Amino acid sequence: MTVSSRMTVATHALTWMALTCPHRPGGVVTSDRIAASVNTNPVVVRRVLGSLREAGLVVSVRGQGAGVKLGRPPGSITLRDVYEAVEPEPLIALHSSLPNQECPVGLGLPPVLQGVYGRAEDAMKEELAAISVADVLRKTIATT
Repeated sequence: MTVSSRMTVATHALTWMALTCPHRPGGVVTSDRIAASVNTNPVVVRRVLGSLREAGLVVSVRGQGAGVKLGRPPGSITLRDVYEAVEPEPLIALHSSLPNQECPVGLGLPPVLQGVYGRAEDAMKEELAAISVADVLRKTIATT
């Protein structure tokens, strides 16, 4: 099993953009600059930015001074928005194959776990909805 860091990379990118973009011409930054802050390959950042762009959280700028800029004010982008943009799969998934339907556990466990996992994910999304990128930036700056 692998653990996804897309949410963290996306939050880092948006928070860095919230700090940096107001000081850049047109608010535009490059994926290379974001990648330098995240300390990852620009290709990783570009993939995440593609998902954020599809969700309207960032906007691509073409031509002279090409790059990306925030699609909305940082105070209006919640971590739930970010999560839903970059994490296409549920946080916890059921087993990929159907368990033995002749076993009482194999038959009964999936619907039980599906309910538990759904409620857990809903609670997490509710928590993420209460925090904006602007909040993350404020807290980040306060700790440095």
